[in-house]
Amino acid sequence: MRDPFKIDGPACISFSGGRTSAYMLWRILQAWDGKLPDDVVVCFANTGKEMEETLRFVERCSKEWDVPIAWLEYENAEEISNRWKLVTFETASRNGEPFEKVITVRQYLPNPVTRFCTSEMKIRPIACYLRHIGFEGTKTDLENMAVVGIRADEPRRAAKIGIDRTPLVSAGITAEHVGAFFAQNSFDLELPNMNGKTMHGNCDLCFLKGAQQTQALISEKPERALWWAKMEALALALASKPSGAIFRKDRPSYRQMYEYALAQNDWIGHGVPDETIPCFCGD
Repeated sequence: MRDPFKIDGPACISFSGGRTSAYMLWRILQAWDGKLPDDVVVCFANTGKEMEETLRFVERCSKEWDVPIAWLEYENAEEISNRWKLVTFETASRNGEPFEKVITVRQYLPNPVTRFCTSEMKIRPIACYLRHIGFEGTKTDLENMAVVGIRADEPRRAAKIGIDRTPLVSAGITAEHVGAFFAQNSFDLELPNMNGKTMHGNCDLCFLKGAQQTQALISEKPERALWWAKMEALALALASKPSGAIFRKDRPSYRQMYEYALAQNDWIGHGVPDETIPCFCGD
């Protein structure tokens, strides 16, 4: 049986910055005896709202495993093909700059139904970079070259992506396998692992996180909510419709959640949906 981790190029390993996609990268490297083919590249798309621990983890994976990782960010440009730029660990945005640029151009906020943040800041910049380095094909072809870190215990997410792009699913890898690997690895993502979930992972207060998770993260560090509240205020000033100035209609605004946290007031548990919504962004 063919090793699902010995992926054929041209392909892009989409590294979200979490443990699952890091484990996938490591397994692919092992399948290729530690060195990827020239037509298999690794990309990390930074939104500017990742935790600092995530950025350090991406950089350490690159150094410890001796694998080049292209750090990409959204850049506002007239031509869609130019809406990306290369950065490094040192120059990567840390205050949501790429995300704010997208919101300013769109003049409204992404939401659970219209998740343009993923397409604008991750899928398209990666596809544009692949074309830039010589990968060929249509826009859809380039977008479908991404191999993503979705596990076998994430059937809802896996159902939306072809089996050839999800080697962890093919190999039957679950959160337990990933956790066991990093428990004995020489380094780990320096964020809490809670039953296979990284609450702090990816965008620190992503609007797709569950209500209780979001409020807990704000209560832990209230200032986390300030950038998100600022974006809601920005969108209100830019949007033609006030409905485009909130990330979610089914719970309080980030400003309200910030104020609740300061007052140590708990609003959770009054009919507010608490499910975390799966996203392309990863684990």
